Amino acid sequence: MCGIAGIMLAPGQVLDETLLARLTAALAHRGPDGAGSFIAADGALAHTRLAIIDLSTGDQPLFSGPLTLIANGEIYNFLEIKQDLPGGYSTSSDCEPPLKLFSRCSANYTKFLRGMYAIAIHDRAFHTLTLARDPFGIKPLYTVQTPAGIAFASEPQALLAAGLAPRKIDHSKLAELLNLQFTTGKQTIFPTIERVLPGETLTLRHGEIQTVNHIPAILSGQTPPATESDALARLDEVLQDAVDVHQRSDVPYGMFLSGGIDSSAILAMMARLNSSPVLAFTAGFDVPGTADERDAAAATAQSVGARHERINITEAMVWQHLPEIIACMDDPVADYAIIPTWFLARRARQDVKVILSGEGGDEMFAGYGRYRAAARPFPLAKKMRAKGVFHGLDVLRHPPKHWRAGIAAAEFAIDDPSAIKRAQRIDIQDWLPHDLLLKLDRCLMAHGIEGRTPFVDKEIAKFAFSLPDKYLVRNGQGKYLLRLWLAKHLPAAQPFAKKQGFDVPIGTWIAAQGAMLGELVAQNPLIQELAAPEKIRALFARAHEKRAGFAAWVLLFTALWHRHHILNLAPAGDVFSTLRQL
Repeated sequence: MCGIAGIMLAPGQVLDETLLARLTAALAHRGPDGAGSFIAADGALAHTRLAIIDLSTGDQPLFSGPLTLIANGEIYNFLEIKQDLPGGYSTSSDCEPPLKLFSRCSANYTKFLRGMYAIAIHDRAFHTLTLARDPFGIKPLYTVQTPAGIAFASEPQALLAAGLAPRKIDHSKLAELLNLQFTTGKQTIFPTIERVLPGETLTLRHGEIQTVNHIPAILSGQTPPATESDALARLDEVLQDAVDVHQRSDVPYGMFLSGGIDSSAILAMMARLNSSPVLAFTAGFDVPGTADERDAAAATAQSVGARHERINITEAMVWQHLPEIIACMDDPVADYAIIPTWFLARRARQDVKVILSGEGGDEMFAGYGRYRAAARPFPLAKKMRAKGVFHGLDVLRHPPKHWRAGIAAAEFAIDDPSAIKRAQRIDIQDWLPHDLLLKLDRCLMAHGIEGRTPFVDKEIAKFAFSLPDKYLVRNGQGKYLLRLWLAKHLPAAQPFAKKQGFDVPIGTWIAAQGAMLGELVAQNPLIQELAAPEKIRALFARAHEKRAGFAAWVLLFTALWHRHHILNLAPAGDVFSTLRQL
């Protein structure tokens, strides 16, 4: 896990000598273990390193003939690539084999990679720069077209800090954020900054994008299992393989354990594969009545002899650190799960440098209730995310009309005979990379820790999407096959019992401070554009109501995000002090 950035110059342009320094400084949190750079006549690369594999010789950039590589992420099949393409390696880095693949296959090299990655390869012989992002979008990558050429970085805030993009808002994307909590597609909320989409490989020359290749996240063609027993046996094989390669590391690692099905399955497999106790971290809240799975997680951890650490998140902690947390979310995600993720990462960094987590289990094995609702027969079927956060609340001055356009485009483009799998694919295209994985990346990298997601793996996906629907949903529950596997291998997790779920009591906390927060949020210039102050104050006054509390959270997030990423003001203490200082 690292930070990468650089620029491919347009003809006649000269590199600004201070540019690499500005980009490197902005990405220092992603790579606290070192930095490197490369300068050519037509461009430059910058890298900040979080050392995970090959601690002694794995510094970047990496070189091979005319090729220069910088990368963010992990190539899990690097040992297998070395076996297929032996000889000529100068390091033990997992990122050197892609150089050899690129020399053989050019821009098609990513078809042979298994991992999470954002990679830039400069070719001095052909005067090209190739940018690639993994098929699921686990690792981020952004570009901006400037008069000097095309610049790129792991985070939009680096492009902003380097003066390569203006601090402005695309209001169509703001509408998405307010109603979906995340933004879809290639365009970010910053008008001139775009995402390299999951699975894309861009070839740049003369400061322009010349070609775009794409590899899909879901590979079809695998034969479905013949029987339930065959499906269980195959699941065991692919899950063990995925967790095994995701544990490849030269530094200590642990896991996030929620007490749910996905993280419990990861725990069970880690316990099988490790001779020493697994280190597991679980978060909870000090609010009576809030769903809290720490006791269930502790019992599950104890059953496999894991070392279990509980993190208690209090209201005071949230108000103190929320400005810092939201400052991490440059590509905004108003998902309140950023709160426990940030605190978990802060605690985990005391013991480990790598964390495995269960993100992606619901998307791969059809865990969400919205998938089952989408698969109901007409006219009972329900569209996913049909109503936005502010639907019916009478808060916004001009309720947006086209906030669902990105989701609708995915619904139109994605075809699958199974309604359940269509819904899964829609989420894998946008919700997974632009909400869940983005949240994990930013919150962990804020503390210099790498997050790995064994369920978000091409071999897992290939298997999961070969399964008939009857192995995904049964008796009104999703993830049937995964539950069945867990009942056999970790019965203490009680996979078929009704789960409490995981919730962040943000509405309760906002309600307790409603009058003060409503007044402060209403003073933010962007919020004033969106809604009348009296509407904001009224919304925060009824934050104890579920929908009102959730909408109040989204506005609080937006106000703090706007202050930091658009107005360019650093956090100034706790939430209340920060909001007061404009």
